[in-house]
Order: sequence, then structure tokens, then C-alpha cells
Amino acid sequence: MELWQVPLSFSRLRMFPFFDLAHYVASVVALKEQRGERGEAGRGGHPTETPVPIPVLPGVVEVSVRSPLACWFSAMLYCFGGSVLSSLMLGEPPVAFLAKTINILLASSVWYLVFYCPEDIFCRCFSFLPLRLLVAGMKEVTRTWKITDGIAHADTVYKDACLVMVAVGWARGAGGGLISNFEQLVRGVWKPETNELLQMSYPVKVTLIGAVLFTLQRRQYLPIAKHNLVFFYTIFLVVFKVKMMLTRCATSPLAPIEAAVGQMFFGSRKTPSKVKGESATSSNGSSVCDQPSEQHHDSAKKKQAKKTE
Repeated sequence: MELWQVPLSFSRLRMFPFFDLAHYVASVVALKEQRGERGEAGRGGHPTETPVPIPVLPGVVEVSVRSPLACWFSAMLYCFGGSVLSSLMLGEPPVAFLAKTINILLASSVWYLVFYCPEDIFCRCFSFLPLRLLVAGMKEVTRTWKITDGIAHADTVYKDACLVMVAVGWARGAGGGLISNFEQLVRGVWKPETNELLQMSYPVKVTLIGAVLFTLQRRQYLPIAKHNLVFFYTIFLVVFKVKMMLTRCATSPLAPIEAAVGQMFFGSRKTPSKVKGESATSSNGSSVCDQPSEQHHDSAKKKQAKKTE
């Protein structure tokens, strides 16, 4: 095989069963690693009332013991969230993914091994770093295929609608993250501040970029063959994913670009914390300025006390 044929052969890879299996394993293990959190403390209507005890939000492991059905449904949303969200966007039945019986059985088997394997043997084996890197890289390969499949499906429903193609490709590739609030609600957790539209994670951002690129390529605005774009985009995903795992760096590789684009088009804005700090500083400054008058008032009181003596 010649070098120029590598991208073409790579673009013809089949995702089932090995790459899909890696996607299920990585998704369910990531779900299990979500721990319980402490909620916000409440207080009664009157200031003298004792505060309401801080509730403990259940973690996924606790939910798996209390309600295996809710845990299974959360795992399926992690594995097939992209299909559910893209189907809703196109007006199709969101339960269509359940028709893929073999995929559901495979994902359910992974869910059972991750949560209920004796002595947690499955997760212990998966904690081996080279194996985690391999599975994470294979999961990123499936991300590319999901984006391209979503764009192609959207193009058949809405011909040449670029925005629809971008939206559906983005939803298909990063649906598990975009519907994370609904998945948390299934487990009895409501944290609207974790909405991906408010705080986008790196996978959601890079999936959006991929959806834009593949849409432009499909509309022939990018002078590059599809198999070449698939190959280079997937290499980018895998390399940076492995690098972030090896260095344990949570900073997005896109952060410098985001900062430059944000400064260029939206300008630098002060965050609420900075504004609050500045108001506190100004209040402290005003109190300092008032100190001489307070000192003068205290000295006048002392003089009056001496006169009365």
C-alpha cells in the first residue's frame, strides 16, 4: 500500500464491533467515575432559624445500587446520546437507537461489567494506562464517523442546509455531553450551571469545529478530499487526547485560539469576580478616607469627658 492510499483506507474502516466497543467502554467508565457532590446549604425564612442540612447529591455508584434501571438508562444516554439528540432535531423518533439490538446488548454488557463485575475486576484491568490510551484513541475515531454520518443524514433531510448539517453533525458527535443535564436528571441530580452551552468542554468544542469543517467540505467550500479531511482531523483528535491524558492537563489546546478570537470579536470584558473585587476595594478605600473624621469625632468625645471630670 502506498502512502497516499493510507487516508483512503482509513476512511473505509468499520466501526462495529471494535471501535463501537471502545466507545461504550470509555463512556460507561467515565460515567462511573462521576462521584457524589454536596449541594448548596439552605436557610429558613427567618434569619435566626438554623440552616437546612446540606444535601448530598448521589453519585453514579450509589444510583447503581439503589436503582439499576436508572443507572442503565444513564449509561445508554452516554453511549447513544448523539443519536437521541440528532433524532430529536430532525423530528425523528428518539428511541430509534433501541432498534439496534446488537449495539444495545453490547453496550448493556459493558455497563454490567463496569458496575457489577465481582471485585471490580473489569475497571481494574481498564486502569492499565496503555489500555486506557488505546480505548480513548479509538473513541475519538468514532467521534469523526459520528460527525460525518450526522452531516450526511441531515443533508438527505434538508438539502444543502448548512446550519442544519452543522447542528446535526455536532449533536451526533457530542450528544452525550450536550444532553448531560438530562442524564443527570435521570439520576436525581439537577445542576443547570453545568450546561455545556455555558461551559463547553474540550470534546464539545472540537466536535463543533469538526462539524463546521466537514460541512464546508461537503458543500465544496474546502478544497480537500473527504478521506483526507477524515484522516487528518482524526489524527488531531487522537494525538491531543493522548497528550492530555499523559500530561494530565485539563487545559484545552484550543484555549489560545479562543482567547485571541474572543479578544478580537467580543473584546475583553470584566468577569463578575473582578467587578466584585473592585467594588470591595472601592468600599475599603471610602472607609479609609472616612478615618480622619472618625478620629476627630473620637478626640472631641475625649475632650468633653475631661471637661466633665
